[in-house]
Amino acid sequence: MQEKSKTITEFRTHDKDTGSPDVQIALLTERINNLTEHLQTNKKDFSSRRGLLILVSKRRRLQEYLKRKDEPRYQVLTKRLKIRK
Repeated sequence: MQEKSKTITEFRTHDKDTGSPDVQIALLTERINNLTEHLQTNKKDFSSRRGLLILVSKRRRLQEYLKRKDEPRYQVLTKRLKIRK
């Protein structure tokens, strides 16, 4: 929970922001990284693998939305999170 609130404060655009695309992409990236580590040790956990694929597709859709709406903000966010597209 502390990591989540730290991520929210780091990527928010204003004081009460918890749902902007920037924050959502950052939270999804954090969850994706945790699941990736889990799946490296538990190779036969297929339900978690399915969940990972769902999270990746959600993040990709949010990234496409942000790219359409605000290209410079998208570029900054992908560099900060070290996401390649």
